[in-house]
Amino acid sequence: MDGRHRENVKPGLSVGIVLKQDQRSGNITDGVVKDLLTNSKFHPHGIKVRLEDGSVGRVKHINEE
Repeated sequence: MDGRHRENVKPGLSVGIVLKQDQRSGNITDGVVKDLLTNSKFHPHGIKVRLEDGSVGRVKHINEE
């Protein structure tokens, strides 16, 4: 699934995000979605989410169950 489309990202999903400070390096942080912060249906860099641990970043991939 594509993390750039809001309909694919739901609270409770396991995802990999890129934090703001990791945008240059591209480091991926894995976690579980708590809140969706992007209101638009599509974002070219990924939907912005808050993870359950409080981290905020853009979804790069959705982990398969």
